[in-house]
Amino acid sequence: MGVAYRVVPSRVEEVPAPGEPPLRFVRRAAREKGEEVAGRFPQSFVLSADTTVVASGKILGKPKDPEDAARMLRALAGREHRVQTAVCLLRRQDGYRDEACVTTRVWFRNLSREEIAAYLRTGETVDKAGAYAAQGKGNLLIDRIVGSYTNVVGLPMTRVVEMLLRAKLIGVSRNGPGFYGFA
Repeated sequence: MGVAYRVVPSRVEEVPAPGEPPLRFVRRAAREKGEEVAGRFPQSFVLSADTTVVASGKILGKPKDPEDAARMLRALAGREHRVQTAVCLLRRQDGYRDEACVTTRVWFRNLSREEIAAYLRTGETVDKAGAYAAQGKGNLLIDRIVGSYTNVVGLPMTRVVEMLLRAKLIGVSRNGPGFYGFA
């Protein structure tokens, strides 16, 4: 989009509180991560996000090990789940804050044990909520998606563009090859 950025990992633990509903958790995690980084860079705009996979009302976080990943994939096979991503754009200096949450419905096709084992061997399950990467070979597990594909990847770009436009960090490009550019 033509926006210069720097990745600054947050030091916030992404752990739901006991009994915390999934949507409340993902919103809190995105906000806390952004606030922590903004505390170190108060003059900068900080875009933070958190994504979770919810199946049968339960959060499927990042798998602990291959066995945990296999358990998650078996739980998702042949069923619907929801991917929820909360996004927060803030700047500590002037108190600017814009928050959004996007939910996408995803259905996996039925998966055999052999398919799950083969997918585990790709290494894509590591560090991925729900143990799959829709932007990689994990897209072969998905039967259909209703909603934002980029949300399933981990950052709902349509919503991010809207937030950046509202903050006047980007504008529609009038002269150049890009669609958007610096405002």
